[in-house]
Amino acid sequence: MPSVDGLSFVVPVRSISTAPNPKYFGFKRGITWLNAVNDQVFGIGQMVVPGTPRDSLHILDALLNLDGGVKPEMVATDNASYSDMVFGLFKILGYNFSPRFKDLDDQRFWRAEMDGIETGGYGPLTDLARTNKVNLKKVTTQWEDMLKVAGSLVTNQVRAYDLLRMFGNHGRPTPLGQAFAEYGRIAKTLHLLQVVDPVDDTYRRQMGKQLSVQESRHTLARDICHGKRGTIHQAYRDGMEDQLGSLGLVLNAVVLWTTKYIDAAVAQLRAEGHEISDEDVARLSPLKFKNLNVLGRYSFTPSTPRQGLRPLRDPDAPELDDDEDGDEWAAPAQDSSTSRSTTTGLGAG
Repeated sequence: MPSVDGLSFVVPVRSISTAPNPKYFGFKRGITWLNAVNDQVFGIGQMVVPGTPRDSLHILDALLNLDGGVKPEMVATDNASYSDMVFGLFKILGYNFSPRFKDLDDQRFWRAEMDGIETGGYGPLTDLARTNKVNLKKVTTQWEDMLKVAGSLVTNQVRAYDLLRMFGNHGRPTPLGQAFAEYGRIAKTLHLLQVVDPVDDTYRRQMGKQLSVQESRHTLARDICHGKRGTIHQAYRDGMEDQLGSLGLVLNAVVLWTTKYIDAAVAQLRAEGHEISDEDVARLSPLKFKNLNVLGRYSFTPSTPRQGLRPLRDPDAPELDDDEDGDEWAAPAQDSSTSRSTTTGLGAG
């Protein structure tokens, strides 16, 4: 299950690609870096959008333009992306939209019944959606046009953001928008039933875990993108995309580097006779960054790639330093051929 979420950046220079958002930018303007992350903690797609309160409407566009890999079936996101219409668009494109609701008690469950067709009972769930019935006639009437919309989105003939704004029509949905909303209520109800399932919480835990991964990745991104107080000084969208695309590349490199060394450390501990369960290994995260030092001089000198991994160090060794807060952190040993680089070891291995 991948997830999509946005990370906001202030843009202090004048740009038509920015927008105001007092919640994140104060009296300034900024952008939102929408990025998709798979369950292996790797970034698989990104998009720069104006930092408006409705930037969540761009999520489907980000999914339709992934960098590669297997098409995801389920997509986790936060509450800001929710609407019945969004559920409908995701469903017709083959995605299971899985937002995390903050106001779960206020959500409505729906039941679908065709006129003149006898349906079975819903058992204990009958009272849950007794009065909320999906208007399937609106869906069947607009079905052909709904398929055309899906085809236009897949072939990038139109942006999902523009369609959602047009279908919404400032609170007065068009007939096609109403059809997508009715269709989305079916997908939304199925999602809600899995979220509140009192017996099997696998779906709920999987969704929460993936969103936690996304938040941790954003924390790491803030630590890496610290220059100029973490602001973006690019006036044009192309420059913003280049800079944040580089950030995504570095994030993936850090995840790969950390994963390789975590694997090597676990293998060495097991070889020394320490008992390490697979359950504990599964909870290890490659998004920890106390061992990374992003300050200093960055040197890029062409050299022959190092063969293999650097030797692992003893955590009890006296050469470990203490930071100002008294917490220990360890930066990887530097190569003699480089002058104090990012020390994340991105060039090692």
